[in-house]
Amino acid sequence: MQNTVDRKKAVILLSGGLDSATVLAIAQSEGYECHTISFDYGQRHRAELEFAEKLSKQQQAASHRVVSVDMSQIGGSALTDTRIDVPISGVESGQIPVTYVPARNTVFLSYALALAEVLQANDIFIGVNAVDYSGYPDCRPEFIDAFEKMANLATKVGVEGQVLHVRTPLIDLTKAQIIQTGSELGVDYSLTVSCYQADSQGRACGVCDSCRLRKQGFEAAGIEDPTRYQS
Repeated sequence: MQNTVDRKKAVILLSGGLDSATVLAIAQSEGYECHTISFDYGQRHRAELEFAEKLSKQQQAASHRVVSVDMSQIGGSALTDTRIDVPISGVESGQIPVTYVPARNTVFLSYALALAEVLQANDIFIGVNAVDYSGYPDCRPEFIDAFEKMANLATKVGVEGQVLHVRTPLIDLTKAQIIQTGSELGVDYSLTVSCYQADSQGRACGVCDSCRLRKQGFEAAGIEDPTRYQS
C-alpha cells in the first residue's frame, strides 16, 4: 500500500448525489488521496450537504470541507429561488432547464482550484456527464477544457510549471453506466440524494427531472434503486 505522504492528491467536488459519489470512488480506485469539498450555496435541497458529509466519511476521504457561497442572493434558478417551481414534466429538447444555476460550476471549480493549490493537488474531479451537458452549459467538455486552460494560466503552481487537470470520468457515461461503475466499486447509493426538492430527511420527491433520470438509470442498469421517496 502506498505511503500517505507519497500519494497523489485530488480535490473531489462532492454534492451528495449519485454522480459525485461515483467520482469519489473512481478517484480512490486510482490511488488518489481524496479531499472532498461541498457547497452550501442556498440550494433548496439542503439535505445533500448531510449526505455529502456521510459519503466522505464512509468512503474515508482525507478531509471534507463545506464552503458557504450564497447563490440564492443572485437567484435565477429553481434550485436557489423558491418562487420558481421545480419542473416535474421533463426538460424540453434544446432548452436550458430552469434548474440550471447561473455560473454554478464556474464558481465551484474556482473554489476547488484554490483548495487544490493549497493542498498541492494537481487533479480536480467533477461529476459532469453526458446526461447533464445536453442541458447545462457548464457541464460540457468545451467548458471543462476552457476552465482547465484558465486554471493553468491563473495559478502560481501553473506559472511555476506544474500542470493542473480537471478530471471528468463520467463525461461520456449514461446514468446506467455510472451506476454500474459505482456498484462495481462498492458505492452505497442509499447514502446519496439526487432530488432537486428532497425533504429535510433526504427523501426524494420522485417526480422532478433528477429523480426521473435516477430512476431510469437504476432500471436500465438492472440494479435495485435504494432511494427513499416521500410517498
